[in-house]
Amino acid sequence: MVLAAALFCVALAMLPSHTAVMSIDLGSEWMKMAIVKPGVPMEIVLNKESRRKTPTVVCLKENERLFGDSALGMSVKNPKTVFRHLQSILGKKYKNPQVALYQKQFPEHQLQEDPVRGTVYFKNSGELQFTPEELLGMMLNYSRGLAQDFAEQSIKDAVITVPAFFNQAERRAVLLAAQMAGLKVLQLINDNTAVALNYGVFRRKDIDNTAKNIMFYDMGSGSTTATIVTYQTVKTKESGIQPQLQIRGVGFDRGLGGFEMDLRLRDHLAKLFNEQKKSKKDVRENHRAMAKLLKEAQRLKTVLSANVDFMAQVEGLMDDIDFKAKVTRTEFEELCADLFKRVPGPVEDALSAAEMKLEEIEQVILVGGSTRVRKVQDVLLRAVGKEELGKNINADEAAAMGAVYQAAGLSKAFKVKPFLVRDAAVFPIQVEFNRETEEEGVKTVKYNKRILFQRMAPYPQRKVITFNRYNNDFEDPQNLPKI
Repeated sequence: MVLAAALFCVALAMLPSHTAVMSIDLGSEWMKMAIVKPGVPMEIVLNKESRRKTPTVVCLKENERLFGDSALGMSVKNPKTVFRHLQSILGKKYKNPQVALYQKQFPEHQLQEDPVRGTVYFKNSGELQFTPEELLGMMLNYSRGLAQDFAEQSIKDAVITVPAFFNQAERRAVLLAAQMAGLKVLQLINDNTAVALNYGVFRRKDIDNTAKNIMFYDMGSGSTTATIVTYQTVKTKESGIQPQLQIRGVGFDRGLGGFEMDLRLRDHLAKLFNEQKKSKKDVRENHRAMAKLLKEAQRLKTVLSANVDFMAQVEGLMDDIDFKAKVTRTEFEELCADLFKRVPGPVEDALSAAEMKLEEIEQVILVGGSTRVRKVQDVLLRAVGKEELGKNINADEAAAMGAVYQAAGLSKAFKVKPFLVRDAAVFPIQVEFNRETEEEGVKTVKYNKRILFQRMAPYPQRKVITFNRYNNDFEDPQNLPKI
């Protein structure tokens, strides 16, 4: 990373300013921050434990707030005080299936409906209640503090990554959380676009006028996205010939990720403990014990990618009873068999959206921590028919580094070499409106619908609809995916 930063110095010319900018790669389980400041090009922020990634977790303990690793450590002591994986319920209505799923995954929390907004909030002890946006705002404020300590100066401007499939309600929720944290959001950048940008800026010399198609397969903790990107140089009026990336196709599975594998391993360990009959109680009814098993399940998943079996063990799991059980990789793969069958889905959807064939894709590159699961790689390799999968970018930090490059480009404090980005609309956008018409003295209401942007339409671009007469019957025209 030091060498990469040194190479980047050539592309970054600092203007006379002392304002640093930052990026936040906001994952459902981990967040990574990066900064750019005068004299220091792109660099990942180290947290208080000198780690390059921080758990996206907040703990509300009496009059104390804990974040990151400290908050995560409290999950096995008092899970009711720990809040995580908030990304899945941001901007969601109370009756959304994602809310019910979250309640099932974290039964220790009380989720209630906001009578005004119809969204959700967490009912904490006493009269306290917090919305997911407020909790996320606390985390973003904490991440800002880490970045400021690392940069040794105040930071306000930021680019934040969000999943490409986030709808407008979810994006507004992130913006609201950022506002609570005192951040000025220069852009919400799709995380797959940030990864693609990071890949391109460090391979600028390899990009020419011949189109090169790359697929990025990103499996994180909560979701999976496959993205087809075309790299080539284009001629511009402003700056001549410049490299460009264009998002051509996106496929995703919002429920396919490493966390679901963790939960299945956790439940399997709970089943094994109950079968040992060391306690008359059902371990599944003990939130603290289940949190301990989840922590061990996450370790188990990692180890089983390198070993065919492993001895899971938890000291003092419940009622001072120790737990130990052997789990094999075969058992793990059987527990998650239906999940592994879904691995090729995003690839197929991305190809369909791009109207491409696998033969047109030069390389499939792995992104996201859950792509380290051996079975995921095996299934994906068979699905794409390549000799090998690309592992030539940092699977954990690519999005944060791409986002901070974008932040530097958007900031007035820095000047970066141009790298054109043409993103694409994952969802089609249309306008709908009713208009009153009159024929032969009879008034009728005519329903109108027009698609402004098809799915995968490149942006930024602008379209204009002209109404030849004014009526006061024009209601909210945006029609976006249901929230």
